Amino acid sequence: MHKILLLLVVFAYHPLQILSMASSSTSSSVKLMLLMPIFVSSLIVATVGNLNQDFDITWGDGRANILNNGELLTLNLDKASGSGFQSKNEYLFGKIDTQLKLVPGNSAGTVTAYYLSSKGSTWDEIDFEFLGNLSGDPYILHTNVFSQGKGNREQQFYLWFDPTADFHTYSILWNPQRIIYSVDGTPIREFKNSESIGVPFPKNQPMRIYSSLWNADDWATRGGLVKTDWSQAPFTASYRNFKADACTWSSGASSCSSTTPSSSSNSSLWLSQELDSASQERLKWVQKNYMIYNYCSDTKRFPQGLPPECSA
Repeated sequence: MHKILLLLVVFAYHPLQILSMASSSTSSSVKLMLLMPIFVSSLIVATVGNLNQDFDITWGDGRANILNNGELLTLNLDKASGSGFQSKNEYLFGKIDTQLKLVPGNSAGTVTAYYLSSKGSTWDEIDFEFLGNLSGDPYILHTNVFSQGKGNREQQFYLWFDPTADFHTYSILWNPQRIIYSVDGTPIREFKNSESIGVPFPKNQPMRIYSSLWNADDWATRGGLVKTDWSQAPFTASYRNFKADACTWSSGASSCSSTTPSSSSNSSLWLSQELDSASQERLKWVQKNYMIYNYCSDTKRFPQGLPPECSA
């Protein structure tokens, strides 16, 4: 992974204090709006796929396993090694949903990375990364977008729940107009296509899904101040209910026509989907109360001016 992290802003406030401030400053109606997708999702029985058909374990020397007849995938990290997997398919646009349960307890120093990426020196990439923390402190959800090898577009968030207690759905919607990151159906970030003002956008390079659990205690927790406690190993992250409503790429061609993907009857919805007014309100709520770093606000990092997409 290619990382330039500016985490100092994260620790200006204690995590739990921020969460308390967020809770106290939020109206009950907006809280209900935020939590509604979680409630609705709990009423829906997800279709269970076979992860053996979707993923290949790529490294870890036995530390990654697909269990329960393909219903569950686990990654493990110990002092000797982490582990990882990648998707069998490449995708060029799609809506990717996966349920994750993160490393519980003292996860300081560990990183669970889940991302889409192409190959080559001018790669594209869409990142979810979960930075572990001491017991009782919330995880940091780190996001980044690379286009043609250029990243430095980090946004970081705390979550409004304990991501280690149960599975939660993490989604990437990627179409020619925008990338939307969502958690349990609640959008947390939108990266729009700003090619009209000279900002490259990921739209030509097919990407695979990758995930890994690895040790990054030189930077992951409080800028590297808190190291991994190996007495807690092995650390485990779990995955289930993967769904890709997407255009697959094979032998230089897409499974989709020029207008409509072939993967399902309603997939044309995501191909042109944008945030409706209710989703925009939830996005604003999350960014107001749980965002802890935004590259578009970091004038010290960009003394010559913020990136052009920040004002688009």
